[in-house]
Amino acid sequence: MTLPEWTPLRKPRRLGLWAPFILVLIGAVVWSMDWFWLRGEIERRMEAARTHVTGSGWTLDWRARRISGFPFRLDVDLDEPRAREPSGWGLAAPRLKAESFVFSPTHWIIVAPDGVTVGRRRGGPLIVTAKALRASVSDAAASPPRISVEGLGLTFNTPPGAPPYFLRSAAEFHLHTKAGPDDQGAIYIELDGAAPRMEGLVGRIANGRSASLIADAIYSKAHAFSGASWEASARSWSAAGGVMTLRHLHVTAGSAEIDSRVGALGIGKDGRVAGRVDLSLRQAPRTLDAMSAQGALAPETARAAATVAGALQQGAIARMPLSFQAGRTTLGPLSLGPAPRIY
Repeated sequence: MTLPEWTPLRKPRRLGLWAPFILVLIGAVVWSMDWFWLRGEIERRMEAARTHVTGSGWTLDWRARRISGFPFRLDVDLDEPRAREPSGWGLAAPRLKAESFVFSPTHWIIVAPDGVTVGRRRGGPLIVTAKALRASVSDAAASPPRISVEGLGLTFNTPPGAPPYFLRSAAEFHLHTKAGPDDQGAIYIELDGAAPRMEGLVGRIANGRSASLIADAIYSKAHAFSGASWEASARSWSAAGGVMTLRHLHVTAGSAEIDSRVGALGIGKDGRVAGRVDLSLRQAPRTLDAMSAQGALAPETARAAATVAGALQQGAIARMPLSFQAGRTTLGPLSLGPAPRIY
């Protein structure tokens, strides 16, 4: 009996052994090229933004810029960045650190490790320091963009010679904005554990205790709130018929309390607030007395308002409508003075 002829095995092809390594190398090269392209795109867009606003009344600048984070992150470190819009609002910081991931370059986390200086239209700059001060920004093309700002352990100061800010410190601050359906925008503001200055109106009302604020609202015609400045944006939104619907407002200052879950506000042609908010007031006489002592209300107006609040009070709560009409502010049947001016 003869055995079948044996065919020798072929040597394994080396290409099969090297193929995974070659693919990994190609992927690494492509990923690296993508990271450096994104870095160049960030530099290009930042320079284009700085050039675009020059001469338009805006200020946008920084002393130094560094971009790092290879291979998975995009880290942008700015020294002494500053931005200011024509109507007077601005923001500056000793340092800003921004970070995004390569696979999600439209979502940025921003940290101000040394605090920020807020430029205000009135009252001068406000210096804000905090244990933690950070923001998250995404959906930049939406109206409004999705923004979240968080501050923990905040302190507020003004430069020598400037009027003091009405708050000394706050335990927490939160701000959130996002776009909604039907061209709506949403905004939420929360301030907790705030310590007012005793010489200010809020300090007189709080009487040495803390203050807090919660404001939750949605507004229509969100796309119309845009322009070269805050004033231009407000005018555009007002002209489009934008209305802000108050879903919840809660303010406390010591034992005094203001609460509202009903209200619709807009901006009149004179640039002042227009609309109505239904308020529930706790310790209304103390609040009105403090406003009179601070000069925010004439003494006779404060006394009349306290009388009306007492007549409408049920237990410790007085329910009264706060109206802004024809440029005037009215609490119940009493005119308190001009309506707040937006622009």
